[in-house]
Amino acid sequence: MSPEDDLVAKRLAYVERMKRLKPGTVDVRFAGRAPTGSGPPNRHGMPQVPPGQRVVRNWPVLDLGDVPEVDLATWRLEVGGACEAPFSLTWSEFLALPQVDDVSDFHCVTTWSRLDNRWRGVAFRTLAERALPKPEARFVLCTGHDHLPGTRIPYTTNLPLERALDPDVLLVHTWEGAPLPIEHGGPCRMITPRLYAWKGAKWIRRIDFLEHDQPGFWEVRGYSNSAEPWFDDRYAR
Repeated sequence: MSPEDDLVAKRLAYVERMKRLKPGTVDVRFAGRAPTGSGPPNRHGMPQVPPGQRVVRNWPVLDLGDVPEVDLATWRLEVGGACEAPFSLTWSEFLALPQVDDVSDFHCVTTWSRLDNRWRGVAFRTLAERALPKPEARFVLCTGHDHLPGTRIPYTTNLPLERALDPDVLLVHTWEGAPLPIEHGGPCRMITPRLYAWKGAKWIRRIDFLEHDQPGFWEVRGYSNSAEPWFDDRYAR
């Protein structure tokens, strides 16, 4: 079998494996519990506003105190770890991938939610299909360009591969019809509409598929590892 045929076979096996997953399920600790919140059901059948959240019309800015300016001429997205076909994308290559337009909500752990955001970007699923996570890969770690001020500690965040494959998890470059503002992670950030928003790295530069979970920046500082908004799952217990 040639290397090309071998890669095709692995890609087909990956697709079949993904069909057996159930994206959208909540963390196992909440299995059997009813989600809570207020308002009419959203498109996922959850109450529109998770518990403890208030709806805002603006988009508050939260960061580590480091707002990196990323030059599109040198921008790269590195995808690697436990996968069959690691790769690197330039900005033009990223924009050449299939693009998705979607509307979703944004839930911040600091108790505010902004509803009905219009996004454009690349589905995480598209990147995963290209990278071909190995069968033993069960988690994802995302790394941003930003650092804890005065250190070399980068922003990272982790999530199960199954949740990263939710269809509305995107790497977005456009918000409300305009380039994503730098203060909100432009030129590109990840969004995780069914999890609290810190699970989507701003200024994203790297995605790694992992065999074992690796808690990210906020997770090791007391935030929940699972981050399920409809179960008020903000902090480690």
